[in-house]
This record gives sequence, structure tokens and C-alpha cells, in this order.
Amino acid sequence: MNSVLVIGTGTIGEPLIGLLADFRKILKISKVMFHKRTPLRDEVAKVESMVNRGAQLVVDPERVEEFKSLGHEPVLTYQKALELCDVIIDCTPAGNIAKKEHYLPLLKKNKKKFFIAQGSEKGFGLPFAFGINDEALLNHKDNFIQVVSCNTHNVSSLVDTLSSHEVEKNFVSGDFTCIRRSNDISQHSGFSPSPEVGAHKDSSFGTHHAKDSYDLFRTINLIPNLFSSAMKLNTQYMHVIRFSVQIKNFANTESIIEKFRNNKFTALTHKNLANKVFSFGRDHGYYGRIFNHTVIAVDSLNTRSHQGNTIVSGFCFTPQDGNSLLSSVAAAMYGLHGDEYQKYMSYLNELLFEEI
Repeated sequence: MNSVLVIGTGTIGEPLIGLLADFRKILKISKVMFHKRTPLRDEVAKVESMVNRGAQLVVDPERVEEFKSLGHEPVLTYQKALELCDVIIDCTPAGNIAKKEHYLPLLKKNKKKFFIAQGSEKGFGLPFAFGINDEALLNHKDNFIQVVSCNTHNVSSLVDTLSSHEVEKNFVSGDFTCIRRSNDISQHSGFSPSPEVGAHKDSSFGTHHAKDSYDLFRTINLIPNLFSSAMKLNTQYMHVIRFSVQIKNFANTESIIEKFRNNKFTALTHKNLANKVFSFGRDHGYYGRIFNHTVIAVDSLNTRSHQGNTIVSGFCFTPQDGNSLLSSVAAAMYGLHGDEYQKYMSYLNELLFEEI
């Protein structure tokens, strides 16, 4: 049947529902459904916008009448939608709980169902970033995928690109400082009034960002030397990463820029302000998002020699949500179309920018 159910309508769920609904014909998806748990008067327009794009509303049975009282027309209840759909994409912070309570029992009844969760759900399944460890996806044996976080996409893309896609051969080490936004512009809680530094809780990796990237590369039998730090700034615009990556042999700044330019997942920019990069995505990106793995601030790049190798330093912007959204679609295409998923993902190349 080739149907997809997206659970959650937040900062990842909402644009993912819209993207799948808008592209459902070219992606060979018969139905796009979405589950919303809570009926809210101030989100009526959001729900109806997704319905108007062609997505179908799914709710809990005890909430059907509440949703109808707001003018919505749910097509199915949650459990029936789970049983009907081939691919389930969980965009909530409770994916691991749902796996235990709902997804594993479902899989016993139907071995073909495919489940995807987001970056917060460590241990849900195979860590995946489209364009980084597709080899692992193709060799994956079970039905659970965890799309890694936006910053993990960024860190991993820096490692992969600067190594000319041969990490084992060309990569020496990488140190990353993740300068995180306080909260999303759609959120009203969690804002930090001043810069807040994070602790290095992992003695080997510093923060989870390096560990998560390391775990991603381990799926393709690579063990890169990574370390990360993190801090949070009082802004809602974008995450920024300051990186220092050592690669083997000599390279100059021009050749490094060319590496980034030749990777379709990497965008270059001469903008040095997060608000300008963010604004470009809002004005020109699909659903206001930039879907590239990373946006490299070209003017910040520096290369210098070190014991016959090259250290590349600079800053880049993390297209939060966007890169995870693209990988979520890739995982869904694999769940629906198997080894042919790359063909369907090529239809979305138009969402990627060469320059911002």
C-alpha cells in the first residue's frame, strides 16, 4: 500500500508531514497520515493546512469528538493507523517508549513494518544520516532506524567531506564546539537569558555530539578520533559549530573550499550572521528550512600545516531540523522502496542549495 504515518506535529513532525504530502506522488506514497495527540484551538489552522496538502488526520479514540468539535475530520484512530501503515515515523521525544509498548508488538504481527525515530531517541535503531552511512542502511537487518540529530549530521558531514569521503585513509582528528541556539522560534519555553557552557560528561568524547557522530561512523566500521564541547547562546536563530579538523597531507584553503563545493549536502555562504542564513532559509527554503547537512562560513576558513598534515579550522551553521528531515525521508523511502530509495531521493535534490 506504501502508506506513511508521522507521529507528532512539532518542529520536525509538521514540516515532515507537509513534505511527504506535497511530494507523495513522485515519491510513490499512497497515503500520508499524521497523529496528533492533543486538540488545541490555536493549532486548528496548522492541522487544516496539513490536511489541505493531502495528509490525513489520525487521533486517539477518546479524543475523536474533541477534534470534531474544533472542525477537524479524523480519518482513523491511532491504533488502526499503526496497523495500516507500512512506515511509521515517530517525531516525539517518546520513541523508545512507543517502541516497547506499540512498535515491537506490531512487528510480531507484520514483519514488513518499518519504524523511524529522531535524534533524541538513542538506542531506538540504526543511527542514520543520509549521505553519510547509506552503506549501513543497505546492510541493516532489522526494522528500526534512528535519524541522528542536526548537529550530528553537521559534525559527521565535516569529517566525511574534509576526508574526501575516505575517513579511514585521510582523517586524523576533529575537535568541535557546538554553539547551540537556546530554543526554536516556535517554542515558548527553555530560553536561556545568557550564554551557558556545558560540561564534558564523557571522558573520551567530551559531549554527546562527538559520541553520536562516532557511533554513526561505527555503523560503517570507522573509528574516527572526535571530541566536542557545547554551549548555549541566548538566540533562537541557528546552531553554529566551530571546528578544527586535522587531515593527512597538504591542503590549502582553495582546495578545502572545493571539497565542500563538490558535496551536494554542503552549502557555502559568505554570510557571517546567523540571522541572515536563517532568513535565507525562511525566504527560499522549502517549509522555511535549509536541507543541507551544513552551511560553511567561507570567510572563516583557515588552513595550516602541522607535521606534514593540514589542520582546517572555521565556523559553520547547522540547518537545524532540515538535515534531519531529509534523512527521515530517505529512511522512509528505504522502508517503502528498499534499495531503490536513492532514485526517489534524487527527486528532492532541488531542496539542496549550493550557496546561501
